[in-house]
Amino acid sequence: MKNVNVEEFSVDSAKLKGFAKKYDKDSRNVLLRHALNKNSISDVVYDAKNEADTNYDFSIEVKTLPVCNQKRSGRCWIFAACNVLREKIAKEINVENIEISQNFIAFYDKLEKANFLLTSIADLAKEEPDSRVLMHLLVNGVSDGGQWDMFVNVVKKYGIVPKNNMKETKQSSGTYESNVLINSLCRQFAAEVQRGASKKEVAELKNEYLAKIYNLLCNSFGVPPTKFDFEYTDKDGKYHLEAGYTPKSFFDKYVGADIDEYVSIINSPTKDKPYNKIYTIDYLNNVVEGKPITHLNLPMERVKELIIEQLKNGEVVWFGSDVSNYGDRSVGLWDDLSFDYASAFDFDIKFSKENMLDYHESCMNHAMVLTGVNIKNGKPNRWKVENSWGSESGNKGYYLMSDSWFDRYVYQAVIKQKYLNDAEKEALKGKLVLLAPWDPMGTLAD
Repeated sequence: MKNVNVEEFSVDSAKLKGFAKKYDKDSRNVLLRHALNKNSISDVVYDAKNEADTNYDFSIEVKTLPVCNQKRSGRCWIFAACNVLREKIAKEINVENIEISQNFIAFYDKLEKANFLLTSIADLAKEEPDSRVLMHLLVNGVSDGGQWDMFVNVVKKYGIVPKNNMKETKQSSGTYESNVLINSLCRQFAAEVQRGASKKEVAELKNEYLAKIYNLLCNSFGVPPTKFDFEYTDKDGKYHLEAGYTPKSFFDKYVGADIDEYVSIINSPTKDKPYNKIYTIDYLNNVVEGKPITHLNLPMERVKELIIEQLKNGEVVWFGSDVSNYGDRSVGLWDDLSFDYASAFDFDIKFSKENMLDYHESCMNHAMVLTGVNIKNGKPNRWKVENSWGSESGNKGYYLMSDSWFDRYVYQAVIKQKYLNDAEKEALKGKLVLLAPWDPMGTLAD
C-alpha cells in the first residue's frame, strides 16, 4: 500500500468493538440472523407487493413455441438465436414445434473460437505472458458464451440442421470438461509459440493443435452431418419429406439473406461511448474472417421503441441482459423493486447504469428472447421473456421482467434494420470505434 496510511485503514480492536456495539443495538439483527440461518438472503428480503403486476397478460404478445433447455452449458445465446429463427421456419412449414440443432452450431462455434484464440496468440507471440491483452485472452480462453454476430458468422459459414439430425450428447449439454481441455491446449500452444518459433512453424503448429481440438469436439459433441433429409408432420397431420439437404442449403432455403437484416443495438450510457455511433471490441470474435462484432449504441428509450415496434409486427427479439441481480427463478421474475435490501441491511446497492458498467458491478451475461410487452398508460410496465432453462422454472419456462429492471439490466437487443430511422441507418455506415478487449460491451452471454 503506497497511498494510504495502513494503521488508519486497518481493522483494530477498537473498531471491532464499535461495530459489535452498533450491531447489538439494532433489534433487526436478531431476527435477520435467525431467518438467514435457514433461508437465502433473496428469500428473506423478497417483497411481494409488486406481484399484482406479474400476471401473464400482455397488450402486445407474439405467440411462440415451447421453451428449450440449454442444461449445464453456456449456450443461451445460441438457443435464443435458434428460437428466433425457428419461429419463422415453424410458420413456413406449419408445425407445432421444431428445434434447430444447437449442438451443431456450438460445435462449429467452439472450433472457430479455438482457431480465433490460437490465431490471436500467434499474433501476440512477441508479448510477455503477463501483458494485459495476452493475459486477458489466456484467462478467458474459449468458452460457451457468445454474441449475436458470432451466431451469424457461424450459421452463414456452416448452415443449420434440424435438431433430429444432430442431437445433444452428455458433453454438449455439460461442457465444463471439454472447455478445460480446449483451453489447456491453447495455453500449451502459447507456451510453445513463445519459445521463438518461426512464422511458418507457428502456422503449422497452430493447425496441429486445431486438429486435436477438432478430434475432441467430434468425440464430445458428435460428428456434424454433411447431408441429411428433413422429415416432419405438419399441424394438419400431413407427413413431409424434403431430401438431399446440406446444412448450408437448408439454411439458405429457410433463413438466407434475412439473417443480414438484423443489427445489434446496445445501451451503454458511459462517457466513452457516445450514442448513435457503432463499436467493436478488439480481439473478440469466433470466425477469423467473419463480420466484426458490431454494436450501435442508443438511448434506452429508443431501444425500447425499436423492440416494441418489432414485437408489434409479430417478430420476437433476441436480447442480452445481466440476470444475476434481483431475480426469482421459482416464480420466473426479474424485478429490482421486489427485493428490499434497505429495510433488512440498511443499505441498497443501486448504482447508475453508467457506474455499474464502469466499476464492474454489472454487464451482459445471458441472452433470451422477448416475446411480449404490456403497455399501461402509454408506457411498458412488464415484459415477457422466453428463456432456455427448461419448462420447470418460471411459467413453463417463460419469465417476466419489470420495466424498471429492464432499464437497469438490459444491455443489448437485435433489431431488423427496417425499424431504424434514417439517422440510425446512416450511423451503421460510420467508422467502427475499437474498444479494449475487456470492455463490458465485449462480455459474452452464457
